[in-house]
Amino acid sequence: MIPFLKAHACGNDFLIIEEPLAQRRHAELARKLCARNTSVGADGIEFLERKANGDFFLRLFNADGSEAELSGNGTRCVAAWLARSEGRQEAVLGTHGGLRTCRIVEAADPLYLIESEMGVPRVMPRTIDLPGVGNVPGAMVNVGNPHFVLFVETEDFSAHGLSWQELGAQISTSPLFPHGTNVEFVRVLSPSEIAFRIYERGCGPTTSSGTGTCASSAAVMALCGVDRELVAVAEGGSQRTVWPSSDAAMRLTGPAEIICVGEVSAL
Repeated sequence: MIPFLKAHACGNDFLIIEEPLAQRRHAELARKLCARNTSVGADGIEFLERKANGDFFLRLFNADGSEAELSGNGTRCVAAWLARSEGRQEAVLGTHGGLRTCRIVEAADPLYLIESEMGVPRVMPRTIDLPGVGNVPGAMVNVGNPHFVLFVETEDFSAHGLSWQELGAQISTSPLFPHGTNVEFVRVLSPSEIAFRIYERGCGPTTSSGTGTCASSAAVMALCGVDRELVAVAEGGSQRTVWPSSDAAMRLTGPAEIICVGEVSAL
């Protein structure tokens, strides 16, 4: 049996399994345990390793078994668990996308409000050519993992004659992005607020994404002249981003809620 914790951030849900990373078949476990109808169900699994020197390292596997660099929401869920289980008010978590520092702002177990340092976003305007669609202008954004951000004005977030889910699937798996990409559809509501939808690499449509929130915010801050502090609203709720300047780290503040703890068969 494998002990696990389940938590979510604005509906973006994760299993957290603590173990030495080399002992398990992580991709296989992710495909099995994340299945919604036949197992625990989640968007991904955060495998948490404690190093001999006391440091933490996370490996994130998506529901389809693919490994991603990091998840802003998943990292925050791990920080909430460490706050509950060990009383940590700050956690520095290593990921394949770099170190992420999470600080507890408010705690009312099982709900935690957490601020995370998310690194320095890199934004590059780019127009891609999709077969059957044509030119799709947007921006490539890296926040430790890859994103392609489109700016839309439609209330349903559709673009180029397709729903955001259909277009997101095409872009996410396009040969233009050999390692795949996350895709965000962003609508500017005011200089201080945006709304967006997320098609997540290796998972599909999700209600929220921490790195997607940062990528969407960085793109509109860099290219659309909005404020450097934003409320970003996804289907699962809102998060707040602060990016003082283009060479500074972005800060992301949002909730994480612990759902349950349990054990699950590894067979």
